[in-house]
Amino acid sequence: MTTSLKEKLESTSIYLPTQAEIVTVETLSHWEKLFTLALPEGVSLGHSAGQFVELSVFGVGEAPISISSSPSRSNGTFELCVRRAGDMTSVLHTMGPGDVVGVRGPFGRPFPLKRFQGKDVLFAVGGLGLAPARSVINQVLDERGKYGKVIVLYGARTPDDLLFTDELAEWDRRDDVELHVTVDKAAPGWDGNVGVITTLFPQVQVYARNTVAITLGPPVMYRFVLMELLGKGITEGNIWFSFERRMKCGVGKCGHCQINHLYTCKNGPSFSFSEIKHLQEAL
Repeated sequence: MTTSLKEKLESTSIYLPTQAEIVTVETLSHWEKLFTLALPEGVSLGHSAGQFVELSVFGVGEAPISISSSPSRSNGTFELCVRRAGDMTSVLHTMGPGDVVGVRGPFGRPFPLKRFQGKDVLFAVGGLGLAPARSVINQVLDERGKYGKVIVLYGARTPDDLLFTDELAEWDRRDDVELHVTVDKAAPGWDGNVGVITTLFPQVQVYARNTVAITLGPPVMYRFVLMELLGKGITEGNIWFSFERRMKCGVGKCGHCQINHLYTCKNGPSFSFSEIKHLQEAL
């Protein structure tokens, strides 16, 4: 019998991490690595697309990390894409297969994919936002018949900063996915679009009444992407954001992620625009 990590935490303590073994490590860019983790036998992560975990390096620290793998592709393991950005992540980047880390979670409100079924889905993703977006995109693709048109817009600073390039190529080859990629600054050999992600919107056509838009990436891009989505006629309730970058403790205790009366780690990190449009701190 398999127990989910959430059930295990509820039976013990939400503050007590479970040991997980690093299975593989893949370098994605100069700053990011993809870690495949395995929980103890009989324990599954049991996550939904859009959730996150608290990842700890024992003796160093803990940080919230979005889950990058799709629930539909768990196979007893899960994946975290981690940027080297501080003490804990710097130490993590020196670790390899066989090393042990701590995991708490999964936490947060996922994207309500069942509500999106039957609709076209537009993803607007920037930079490291592809890590959590990948979980959602791959679940949609694994259940492809339940959704309409799938459009992925992805932007990064340079070609070297593009993540999951093999999967981007795979999505581009599919007849049932429309992929557009851009970089802020080109490099020798780059023949794709150059410009911020909003320069991709004129290239796509949407049926606004039946389109759901999901945006993940640096918060600075959200306001500009929102204007493009509203300009396309997509309704406020069908425009979704992830505020995963506000996380800290993950369980509503520290207040670091608070947006007015909302705790992002518990009420989110996924929110529709209609839910947060009156909250000045949100966008």
